[in-house]
Amino acid sequence: MALVAPSSVTAQPDTGQETPRYTSALASLTVLFFMMGFITCLNDILIPYLKGLFTLSYAKVNLVNFCFFGAYLVMGVPAGMLVKRLGYKGGMLVGFLVAALGCFLFFPAAESRTFGLFLGALFVLATGIVTLQVAGNPYVAILGPAATASSRLTLTQAFNSLATTIAPILGARLILSHLPDLTKLSAPQAAALDVTSVQYLYLGIGTVLLLISGLLLFLKLPTIAHAPAPAGDTQRAWHYRHLVLGLVGIFAYVGAEVAIGSHIVSYLSQSEVMGMPARSAGEQVAFYWGAAMVGRFLGIGVLRKLNPGRVLAFNAVGAVVLVLISINTSGAVAMWSLLAVGLMNSIMFPVIFTLAVAGLGRHTEDASGLLSAAIVGGAIIPPLFGLIADSTSGGGGVHALRLAFILPVLCYCYIVWYGLRGSRPSVA
Repeated sequence: MALVAPSSVTAQPDTGQETPRYTSALASLTVLFFMMGFITCLNDILIPYLKGLFTLSYAKVNLVNFCFFGAYLVMGVPAGMLVKRLGYKGGMLVGFLVAALGCFLFFPAAESRTFGLFLGALFVLATGIVTLQVAGNPYVAILGPAATASSRLTLTQAFNSLATTIAPILGARLILSHLPDLTKLSAPQAAALDVTSVQYLYLGIGTVLLLISGLLLFLKLPTIAHAPAPAGDTQRAWHYRHLVLGLVGIFAYVGAEVAIGSHIVSYLSQSEVMGMPARSAGEQVAFYWGAAMVGRFLGIGVLRKLNPGRVLAFNAVGAVVLVLISINTSGAVAMWSLLAVGLMNSIMFPVIFTLAVAGLGRHTEDASGLLSAAIVGGAIIPPLFGLIADSTSGGGGVHALRLAFILPVLCYCYIVWYGLRGSRPSVA
């Protein structure tokens, strides 16, 4: 697989080895991916908390995902234009600052106990994350030999998964420990819930983001410049068929991953599954994201030796099988088979991303903006998941949730096809 022709960037010859100069930059970027993962995964804890605080239905509480991931659709392309204008480092700086602002907005949102303000704060926070994604993903992909692009992006995504493993444990202890039984929460109990834990948690995250942006300002990163367009060249990023199909792949993957992760707490709280209290169920979410971390570290070596498209298809088939096992069983089998889907998710985003931008050269930044916009799947599929769950059994039974899990299964089926056929580089 060739991501960017060697002549397209001011890089070292493609020897198959990372240069020390690039290795240093990649090490620095792991912090960026860690923070993106930590912030995003906290939504899985925030959703059951807000569901209890405002006594919301599954469909309404999924407006959290709609606002957070909807920012990818609204801001993905503008973020790509911003990165193209300011460069990768400038884009990262802007992303950290905007994300910090979004974190600070959680304080007045929680103080006023207004769901709409929470959604607004999430949108601002997500705008910063979008900019970080648009700048960080393609920079890692082209920062070194093309042949190891999938493996390299998988490495940085592994540190993203490290953060998503830690975030549910910390979030559950700081936030969900204040929630009584989710299935028996009354309006008076909801009105008395403590909000200071949410306020101080996000204030702390915002402060860390500001510190990171200060360090990044003084960090020297290698400059990557694409070759100018040949005379008469009218090609655009969306003219590449494998990119367009990759957009659908990212949409499906993020939607499936978020829909599952956002409802693990509710699923495990059901008596027919595990009957866990909110805090205990929230801590189990760490296994879902921890499995993704393990899979990404394993994937670093696997993707250097095996065809990335086939590995992608294999993992997607595994995800389908595990979800089907979970919704047709109960107890520990249902819990662990669903949590194990995280292992299958592990390499999906970096592989779909690198397959989609393969050979795009000077269109890489535009393609990254489009792919980031496709992350809006996390805003569309979880609310649909919630509507399905609400449509049967009064919206509260495990059978309703099990029916809704068919939606992620369909998403994974598309990813199987993309890995085997749709990812083949071609111009539409």
